[in-house]
Amino acid sequence: VVGFDLDHTLCRYHLPQSARLIYDSFAQYLVTEKGYDKDLLTLAPDSLDFCCKGLVLDIEEGNFLKLAEDGTILRASHGTKSMTSEEILETYGRREWKHFNTVSGMVSRSAKYYLYDNYFDLPGALLCARVVDSLDQHDGQKKYDFWKDMVAAIQHNYKISAFKEDCGTYFPEVKNHPDKYLQRCPESVKKWLKQLKSAGKILLLITSSHSDYCRLLCEHILGNDFEEYFDIVITNALKPGFFSHTPNQRPFRTLENDEEQEALLSLDKPGWYSQGNAIQLYELLKKMTGKLDPKVVYFGDSMHSDIFPARHYSNWETVFILEELLGDKVMVSVETESEPLEKKGKYEGDQPKVPYFVSEQWGSFFVDRLPGLENAEETLVRTWSCKCISTYSTIAIPSLEAIADLPLDYRFTRFSSNSSATAGYYPSPPRALLPNEESVTMK
Repeated sequence: VVGFDLDHTLCRYHLPQSARLIYDSFAQYLVTEKGYDKDLLTLAPDSLDFCCKGLVLDIEEGNFLKLAEDGTILRASHGTKSMTSEEILETYGRREWKHFNTVSGMVSRSAKYYLYDNYFDLPGALLCARVVDSLDQHDGQKKYDFWKDMVAAIQHNYKISAFKEDCGTYFPEVKNHPDKYLQRCPESVKKWLKQLKSAGKILLLITSSHSDYCRLLCEHILGNDFEEYFDIVITNALKPGFFSHTPNQRPFRTLENDEEQEALLSLDKPGWYSQGNAIQLYELLKKMTGKLDPKVVYFGDSMHSDIFPARHYSNWETVFILEELLGDKVMVSVETESEPLEKKGKYEGDQPKVPYFVSEQWGSFFVDRLPGLENAEETLVRTWSCKCISTYSTIAIPSLEAIADLPLDYRFTRFSSNSSATAGYYPSPPRALLPNEESVTMK
């Protein structure tokens, strides 16, 4: 069984445009509904550089943190302003961040912190940082309580009825200009999906997007016959709860005209459903495959909603879609004009430089220097985000396109195949993780 997340997995976005739209949609709400400073609506051209996956917002302090694999704070900012090593020491000491043990268990619902791990959330990080700057300027306060307003902004823009009601800034804009925000699915990927199906695989689409938005995306990227690619489509899946909740807590529902109907006691046949849980889905997959323990692999872009819960609760194989793996290539091609052939136009097209592949302010997603004590040599360590990849995903790839042309029986090297932290990256590990001259000069 092969399952796919939709947003930023099967459906890739034009990131510079969608980041700007998401930022604007939250900022509009804070300014018009909650009375925040109008300056939040203007965005300096390169300010999205602040957005880096894997950041944690320490809500009470108004600080953003980049964590090492053991929970040590590698870099931090107060609002948008980077903190010095001294300031980090003063606030947090030389030890793991106090909430690290709950975060590293991926329990990221908390009034104290928020984890930024996907492109739908990420522009909100910049907005929160600017809100902190603005509050400091006007009130000079030490504890912050803007978070409830931020949650309201997210809910207002992404709530289940927003698409239908044309409410908020986000959905009306994507509806009116899909080409501006959505990348059509490459022919190679469409062909690959058909090959998988012809080879007898069962294909699933499991997305937390509601059915109406899912249909818009799929028709745009795959075509009007998109339902033929999948045996089972599950929308409004409310991941990660889809994987962690029991059938009683999160039953499946049928849909009529995008309205959810009464709860189903069991899942009996393929089709399009809403909400649900992995336990009942797996029972149906057993029936469909005629196997006692059918193998499922799930492709997704969010460690928190897709990869960790699918592995941890359902014991599925997981393929992590990590566009940051392209960031390496983008950096290289600046120095060397002649790009390798497989990169030519295949990913970037004529887009502006994609934001937050390699953030100037936050550095590599994968590694960073541990701030050294007086005159001590700095050591290079893996980030917590990087450790999660090799712990919870079977392999990590930059996009579906990167594997679509491979034979179906291609054997990937898994992260777990040996103790190497780089074994599971395909087609190649990020340069930052390779023991070569570049990383030596970083010391």
